[in-house]
Amino acid sequence: MKNFIFLLLISSLGSSAAAQSLFHILQKDKPENEEEVSQRLMYFTDEILKEELPENKLLDANYIPVFADEVYKRRIQLLDNQTPIKLDYKPVVRRFIEAYAVRHREKTSRIIERSELYFPIFEECLDKYNLPLELKYLSVIESALDPKAKSRSGAVGLWQFMYNSCKMFDLRVTSYVDERMDPEKSTEAACKYLQYLHRIFGDWQLAIAAYNGGPGVVREAIQRSGGKTDFWEIASYLPEQTRNYVPIFIAATYIMNYSREHNIISKPNQYPYFRVSAVKVKKRLGFKYLATVIDVPLEEIRILNPIYKHDVIPVGELPAEIVIPVEKIGLYIDHEDEIYAMKMKEQPKKYLELQKELSSIKGKFPIYHEVKAGEYFHKIAMNYSCTTYNIMEWNNMKDQDIYIGQRLKIWVEPSENIKQRPERDSLLKKSKFLLYEVQDGDSLQSIASRFQVESVKDLVEVNNMIHSNAVEPGMILKIVQYE
Repeated sequence: MKNFIFLLLISSLGSSAAAQSLFHILQKDKPENEEEVSQRLMYFTDEILKEELPENKLLDANYIPVFADEVYKRRIQLLDNQTPIKLDYKPVVRRFIEAYAVRHREKTSRIIERSELYFPIFEECLDKYNLPLELKYLSVIESALDPKAKSRSGAVGLWQFMYNSCKMFDLRVTSYVDERMDPEKSTEAACKYLQYLHRIFGDWQLAIAAYNGGPGVVREAIQRSGGKTDFWEIASYLPEQTRNYVPIFIAATYIMNYSREHNIISKPNQYPYFRVSAVKVKKRLGFKYLATVIDVPLEEIRILNPIYKHDVIPVGELPAEIVIPVEKIGLYIDHEDEIYAMKMKEQPKKYLELQKELSSIKGKFPIYHEVKAGEYFHKIAMNYSCTTYNIMEWNNMKDQDIYIGQRLKIWVEPSENIKQRPERDSLLKKSKFLLYEVQDGDSLQSIASRFQVESVKDLVEVNNMIHSNAVEPGMILKIVQYE
């Protein structure tokens, strides 16, 4: 039986008359089962949020609104009216909207934050090629706006180009530089490719599908369908990933325009597009020393300059540019010679220093790997980018003997590719929810028992309730189903 935890959304509604007017959808006999509660409250939530949110209105950060199909359909129609890309509302689109808006809302918030840096770059390039500006949302699907994103197949960058595709798009990949991670050059390549795909198919939905699966896959689907050229009619002939790609694009377009209505609030980007600028680099430059002199964290220098693989601009890449915050340009120019001179102090890391760095758990989180048949110690270490000695240290092991079913604690860097996640705050783990109005005769214990809450204490703590028995008819509880 799945566990549920309740989050207190509204502690009091004022007068009973006000409660009846606002929650009239719920004013009938107590629901008989969970399914009835869910059905009634989906309409209830839409009723109280059918109006657009007032300007500057912020909801409680724990509140996740849901809407009826009619609301999604109306909003997507408004977006469809603004773009030559056909945006259809289908049940499968709703499924992906909820993935962005509910299950992965923290990730969506980070994407919105990153968009302040990257969307102006995308829009300028798309405009240059006379392409629909909404194509910028493809990068949301491809990389979650992470220029260093790398897929399991080896595709890299904001627009996810494979190594062998680089020559076709004039993107250089060397031991020091990977232009697939360059926001401007990779976007230029993506625009050329999208223009080419649209020239082939004459339809943006088909071109978008081809961006994912390749033009050959789409041509084959058209042929197998008997020559149909409507994406939804050929979808069943496409591989699953490509079949879902257009619905995901529509969902991404929706959520990036209606995140506020879903109570997704992102942090302001510390370095949006108009607060950074490129400066000329004349000699070999190390990021570590640059960061020290201009007083910008090394990690932020890396974020602004993802093209460089090893925190250095080597002589072979000169002349070059480096992107830094606008307010640091004067400091860079004043100390430019000093930064170049620091290269003589660089020393390669020694063996013991490397081992200490690999063993460190700072900034990492623990996962547990269960040993499977055929696995051996070195293979496990390689899979998690650590050493056998690290694993032995983390698990207090005296030798490298392992057995099937053994659970090994391994500390890893945060990564979208790691399936297991650290235990996070319960508020960040919710996937589905419904709202419940406290009825006459309800108590915390009866509610906890009905929805299989592990303990009343958990219910009280999660909701920050002052009085453990303070539930009254008219209170609205949010019932969250965990993933």
